[in-house]
Amino acid sequence: MNEIAHPDRLAADTSMGAVTLLVGDLDGMTAFYRDVITLQVLSAEGDEVVLGRAGRPVVILKHEPALRHASPGAAGLFHTAILFETQEALAAALYSVAQRAPQTFTGSADHLVSQAFYLTDPEGNGVELYWDRARTEWSWTHGSVEMATLYLDPNGFLREHLTERAASGGTGQDAASVGHVHLSVGDVASARAFYVDALGFDQTAELGNQALFVSAGGYHHHMAMNVWNSRGAGPRMPALGLGRVDLTLPDADSLGELAERLRHHGLDVRDDGRTVAFDDPWRNLLHATAPGRG
Repeated sequence: MNEIAHPDRLAADTSMGAVTLLVGDLDGMTAFYRDVITLQVLSAEGDEVVLGRAGRPVVILKHEPALRHASPGAAGLFHTAILFETQEALAAALYSVAQRAPQTFTGSADHLVSQAFYLTDPEGNGVELYWDRARTEWSWTHGSVEMATLYLDPNGFLREHLTERAASGGTGQDAASVGHVHLSVGDVASARAFYVDALGFDQTAELGNQALFVSAGGYHHHMAMNVWNSRGAGPRMPALGLGRVDLTLPDADSLGELAERLRHHGLDVRDDGRTVAFDDPWRNLLHATAPGRG
């Protein structure tokens, strides 16, 4: 039986691409994501460094020395969540943080669907390092995925999962990707209108008027938006921090449907034949691409 296409929803196999950060100290930030987070430099040209794993970009750093940090309470990036495919590879990254930059560590949690560790990079951008439990272990009730914030002991996690191979850097070639991106926004209702109604994600969870979680294809969340630090924030001014969020759609047809849907909702869409670019209500820039287009 063929899956029915829903032109008002994102394609089920949509995934997150790289997150672009505008940075003041390109060398320092490159060193952090390479040496502490254990990503590899995939390319470095002029004022742009691309870091990732197994050839897949995860973080793109763009040098913008003229920009300053955003004011407190502004919209923007809450965290970039880097998904490791094994607990061993996650343990290797966590061990690297503990060895090289323990002061950046801000906490950990078992979210039922995943195990996560949190830190802040040298320019104040949030980072989550996580591993997913098998989808068969996730629990759904009335279309919402059950997530919680339970205590997760980082030292216990290391004792259980840090192998000799991991401690010696042997997992450095193992794949990792952007699993989800969490944004700071001004209000949840506008976030829902944009990310669910117009962009076409499915809502997977919400915390009242505080936070919204959305995904494509039954993932626990590809994106989230919260107001914990930013309630009432208006459109962003140019600043260090989030430069762009990339979405990867499976094919040109689903990308075309996305562009059409956004225009139908009255949004400004820039399509150069390869990338569909658009802004959310807080001027967070998103780029959607598909393999083989342009």
